[in-house]
Amino acid sequence: MLDAILQALKGLPKEWVTLIISALPVSELRGGIPVALMMGLSPAKAFWLSILGNCAIIVPTLLLLEPISNALMRFEPWKKFFEWLFARTRAKSDIIQRYEALGLILFVAIPLPMTGAWTGCIAASLFRIKFRYAFPAIVAGVLIAGAVVLSVCLFGKGAFGLFLAR
Repeated sequence: MLDAILQALKGLPKEWVTLIISALPVSELRGGIPVALMMGLSPAKAFWLSILGNCAIIVPTLLLLEPISNALMRFEPWKKFFEWLFARTRAKSDIIQRYEALGLILFVAIPLPMTGAWTGCIAASLFRIKFRYAFPAIVAGVLIAGAVVLSVCLFGKGAFGLFLAR
């Protein structure tokens, strides 16, 4: 899927590609940072552009998810989609139910599938975490996840280079 997205973005500046990939729910910064590094961006630029792209979705998602999903759930295909999405999010977010904002930070910070900013926004909406707590918690989680992903990418790159040198 990432290959198809990269093909669609072909011709755009590297910075825009990084921002867009980091904002998408299928990749978030977990895809944005490695792609940015592969395109030749510096680690600092890859990190901050990916953070910016991933954080760009937080405010609109927190503010608009509930009214838009409520309006769309009147239609059967959308109802099934949102019921599936919300059930899946609830199943993965025990930590958020237990610890609220702190749990939201930890949930978003873990760089695994279905644990990023998008799912964090959905969980914050489902568990009715107030915007003033949800927004900084999700941003903090994104920053931590970005540091983890960048560290893994840089360590992996170095380790791979050492492996090839043998």
